[in-house]
Amino acid sequence: MSSTGNGGGGERRAGPAGSAAARARLRRAARPTAPQPPAGRRRGPVAAPDTERPAQPAPTLSLPEPGARSGLRSRPGRPFPGGPGDAPNALGASSGGGLLDMLKVAIAILDTAGRVVLWSPAAEELLGWPNELLVGRRIDELIPDQEQVVRIRAAIQDTLRHGRWAGYAELRDRDGVPVAMEARISLLVDGDGTPFLQVSMAESAAVGAVERDLAVRDALFEQSPLGIAILDTELRYTAVNQTLAEMNGVALEDHVGRTTGETLPERAADEITAIQRQVLATGEPVIDVTLASPVTTRAGYRSISYSRMTDRSGRVLGISGTVMDVTERYRAVAKVEHARRRLSLLNEFGSRVGDLLDASRIAQELASSVVPRLTDHSAVILLQAVAHGDDLPRHGHDRRTSLLQLGTASVQDGPEVDVMLRRGARITFAEDSVCGRVLRTGVPELLSGAEQLDDVTYPGDPKMQAARDLGVHSMLAVPLRARGIVIGLLLVSRAGYREAFDRDDLAFTVELADRAGSSLDNARLYARERTAALTLQRTLLPQQVPQPTGVEVAYRYVPGSSGTEVGGDWFDVIPLPGDRTALVVGDVMGHGLRAAATMGRLRTAVRVLAALDLPPDVLLRHVHELADDLAQGPDEALLATCVYAVFDPATARLTVAKAGHIPPVLVVPGQESEEPTRNGSPLPGGAGRILDLPSGAPLGVGGVPFESVELKIPEGSLLALCTDGLVESRDKDLDVGLGRLLTVLQEPHASIQAACEAVLDTMEQGREPDDVALLLARLGHGQAGTPTAGWTLPAEPTAVSRARRLVRATLAEWGVEALTDTAELLVSELVTNAVRYASAPIGVRLTLGETLLVEISDPLPDPPRERHAAEADEGGRGLELVRRLALRWGARAEGIGKVVWFEQALPGNEPDES
Repeated sequence: MSSTGNGGGGERRAGPAGSAAARARLRRAARPTAPQPPAGRRRGPVAAPDTERPAQPAPTLSLPEPGARSGLRSRPGRPFPGGPGDAPNALGASSGGGLLDMLKVAIAILDTAGRVVLWSPAAEELLGWPNELLVGRRIDELIPDQEQVVRIRAAIQDTLRHGRWAGYAELRDRDGVPVAMEARISLLVDGDGTPFLQVSMAESAAVGAVERDLAVRDALFEQSPLGIAILDTELRYTAVNQTLAEMNGVALEDHVGRTTGETLPERAADEITAIQRQVLATGEPVIDVTLASPVTTRAGYRSISYSRMTDRSGRVLGISGTVMDVTERYRAVAKVEHARRRLSLLNEFGSRVGDLLDASRIAQELASSVVPRLTDHSAVILLQAVAHGDDLPRHGHDRRTSLLQLGTASVQDGPEVDVMLRRGARITFAEDSVCGRVLRTGVPELLSGAEQLDDVTYPGDPKMQAARDLGVHSMLAVPLRARGIVIGLLLVSRAGYREAFDRDDLAFTVELADRAGSSLDNARLYARERTAALTLQRTLLPQQVPQPTGVEVAYRYVPGSSGTEVGGDWFDVIPLPGDRTALVVGDVMGHGLRAAATMGRLRTAVRVLAALDLPPDVLLRHVHELADDLAQGPDEALLATCVYAVFDPATARLTVAKAGHIPPVLVVPGQESEEPTRNGSPLPGGAGRILDLPSGAPLGVGGVPFESVELKIPEGSLLALCTDGLVESRDKDLDVGLGRLLTVLQEPHASIQAACEAVLDTMEQGREPDDVALLLARLGHGQAGTPTAGWTLPAEPTAVSRARRLVRATLAEWGVEALTDTAELLVSELVTNAVRYASAPIGVRLTLGETLLVEISDPLPDPPRERHAAEADEGGRGLELVRRLALRWGARAEGIGKVVWFEQALPGNEPDES
């Protein structure tokens, strides 16, 4: 008998006695104290006698009107699993976070009439109906419309016939809201044969969400092109997809239950296992780590990513990982990186040799740049003509071609390396060898294997035996070319476990060698031009520097260091009459061959004018007047500086003038000695000063007059003349360099030559790459024992006879009577001229050195002029006699007057007139 309910509740009628007994049996069966059936007998729910528990009226079931709120308790909200609503159960386990907590499955037991016998707590929570309100009621009362009631009743009948049914239904919750459910009905029979229906229900929305999630999981896991693995907390595989199984070359079933170390080769598994342990321990994911493929049959690279898995309650379940084959990507990136490194090497080599003009240094830079990035050992072999700056040979190379190994580099040291890569070694080869073929044809060769390596130079070459001992297995022989001519070889080799060279390596090495060849040829041309320029400059400089009386000279010339840009620096030591000496240092502005040629012309002009015995300021003025003729070209004016000094040891006087040049430095000994200074003796040092001279304008500029300054020089003083390359630098004033020079010269030195070296040692590395001329002169009062005599006579006729007597007596005293007659005659002529034209005292001085020097001075500035007297003339023959009888003669300005001098050769030293 069925009962129905309406909105206001209805009266319950008692059902058949069998149904009540069945319900009682089900309830008793659920009790813990119920007696167990005998063994071997299957018992279902046990029915109680009708007299044990009489049927009670069922409580009234009241449903709200559709859309109206009921005053009864509504269905409690379901908190998010793992949140505050998940209280621990009696066993201390969390009730939230599991799949069953998300997918609520309600269980109900119905009798064959569709009445509720049991209503589970999950059903109460799902629909809000408590157990006590539903037990004994038909399930139809929860179905919102009659059509579904008919369908559910049909389902019950179908279950009674077939044992099960599955489908969808809508049940109203306690608030009257229809809830779509997915239901499963199963037939149960108790021990007495009474049938019951078990209904399992879950919300359709929740079931659909789970099914969708499982479908997505299956699609991602099974259809993903990435390898996917799930590992437990023991790092054992619990699931892998087919993609990963194929990547590892291991079947799916052989993964499950095993660790990575038990699945993959040991070397690869160790690194992966370390990453897995790190992720499991720290929870920090590892993303896109590229490793070599652990499977030898599928060489390549993989990107692995791992993250830790936890459930909704935070419990660690294990880790998940994805594996992607990135072999193509890795190789593409590696290829790009490889090309970038090669380009970087080319650029680095270019920057390292860009400003080098020395073939040996370029060769060494080339050899060093490729080790170890390209090769293990390298050697650069050049033609001797390239190393020395000679012209390239026009004929082909053969075994007689002279080769030098000028650049070497290696990743290791040892005796074998010393044998194979000895720098500076002369290289010989057979004409049919690899070196011979590459030099002759210019075609690079790639060598592999012992047989090809034996053919590099000549059979039995100890260098190749050393290469074999080093484990060399691959070599490139690449020509170094310039303008189509092979100028050398680049040999690179690999040893040990390093992979052999390939065609890409060969192409890159050829590119590098071509760049090096251009730099090497530039260095050869530079060396040739520099050699020519230096040869010209040294030819124009003094070939022999005299050591005049009373002067000890030391000098140094240091060429510039920038290309063929030799400078115009020069110096000169010019002997003058009367044992006097002219000291000159000059600098032509500019560099190059034209500057050197201009320097040569300027030096020649100074020497010619010095022979006229002109005062320093007059000489500079005459040189300035020649500026247009001495210039480098019609469109370029002469611009040069110069300092010109004349020292007279007899009077210890120094006359100096300069034209825009660096001032000289004078160092006076601390203790003045009366003894003449001996050449080669040590320099005692002393107090130094920079001579304060009128600056004068550089030669070719004009506008500023040149002035001479005369100084009295103590015995043994040191005079230093130099060019600006010695004392100037990029970041310091000129005074700093002059002060440094003065400091060095004030110190004692073993000799004047040692002083020169000490001065050059003070040059700064950062100075301008200019050439340097340095001239040191120790000034004395003549050699010891040099006879000198002098007198001052009045400008009267008696001065002539007195001069003859003094000369005769002095020469007799010196033991050179053989010179008396000629000396008396010439002195008489010159004193007569002085008496005739001068009105002030006349000076006569005799000096006996390598020659007899006679000097006649007077205050008249006009120089004497030689005349050609006719046969009838009584005078005008004095200077002609001097010219004919003297070894040399001349006149020079001195003070406001002049000095006329002549020299006579000593007996036994007469010049050979033949």
